[in-house]
Amino acid sequence: MTDTRCALYPEIEPYETGVLEVGEGHSLYWERVGTKGAKPAVFLHGGPGGGMSPAHRRQWDPELYDVLLFDQRGCGKSLPFAEIENNDTWRIVEDIERLREMCGHEKWQAFGGSWGSTLALAYAQKYPERVSELVLRGVFLGRQKEKDWLYSYGASEIMAEQWDDFTGLIPEAERGDLVKAYHKRLTSNDEETRLAAAREWSLWEGTVATLLPDPALLDSFADPSKAVPFARICAKFFLEDFFLEEAQLLKNVDRLAGIPGIIVQGRHDICTPPVSAWELKKAWPEADLWIVHDAGHSAGETGIVDGLVKATDKLAGKKA
Repeated sequence: MTDTRCALYPEIEPYETGVLEVGEGHSLYWERVGTKGAKPAVFLHGGPGGGMSPAHRRQWDPELYDVLLFDQRGCGKSLPFAEIENNDTWRIVEDIERLREMCGHEKWQAFGGSWGSTLALAYAQKYPERVSELVLRGVFLGRQKEKDWLYSYGASEIMAEQWDDFTGLIPEAERGDLVKAYHKRLTSNDEETRLAAAREWSLWEGTVATLLPDPALLDSFADPSKAVPFARICAKFFLEDFFLEEAQLLKNVDRLAGIPGIIVQGRHDICTPPVSAWELKKAWPEADLWIVHDAGHSAGETGIVDGLVKATDKLAGKKA
């Protein structure tokens, strides 16, 4: 990697958009950017329950790539809004495969950060013949120790003030299982209860996302249109162990044999600490691990942007 830091590519509008009906009452909004017929890639957003944004389109050279981005089940412009029924890891994996078939690609680059990295790994392990390479950020493998770090003990010791805000919504008697307590409120029949829980869950996630405080990011996380699907879907996936067996993505890493990858990981990532990226790298020799020493978790931090853009450039054969 060179010393000069890359920025996102210029703002770009999709050359095509649409909605894919995937059954079980779900429809997915998708868009394509770049150059039709160029190197294929798919963008997998975070969460679970996040969504895509215009900035996400700008992580690839539009002259070299043909990128599909989509809102996962219940997210963004996909419908039904914030739906948690018929919404799980393996259904989304099949959605990715349906989208690949829709595009007519033989294989494509799977690009995902945080929960998107989990999903990219699950997809690549289910359909290794359909993945040309992986670009991962802020690796999350869905293991018990990672879940505990975020919602039991770990991040709580670093973001102590914010942890008090997050736990403060829950009566002390229920704090032994915060995910269960929040899920109960996020699925309440009372709208005020749901909104209050969604706001606090989302703000906690937003707080641990950046190395330095980012008020604009927190404002976006507090917006009900983002907070409600994010919190409802995220809490369900945590409660269901992400629909994965313990350490499944590490145990099955041999299925990635022959697939190159680049992992971009913030050294000071409080949300998904670097140990998961390191353990994945050790088990997957084809992967390069790029540690960003002045960054946390967010894809919007300068050093992370630099790493991701350099990764997609490198995999497209573009010289630095």
